[in-house]
Amino acid sequence: MTTITLQVPDSLGRHEHDTVHFIAAKLYESGKLSLGQAAAMADLSVRIFSELLSDYDVR
Repeated sequence: MTTITLQVPDSLGRHEHDTVHFIAAKLYESGKLSLGQAAAMADLSVRIFSELLSDYDVR
């Protein structure tokens, strides 16, 4: 997996895991990542990640 470094406002940096989960969910939603790839990016199991998708209005 490639590592990308993003500069984000301090307010997002305090919620790093939420930010990564959101980005992974949106990449999955757009078809850029499979469910398994997005779950791996979020460092979650596929089951937990799929449950998290509703938090970001991803179906």
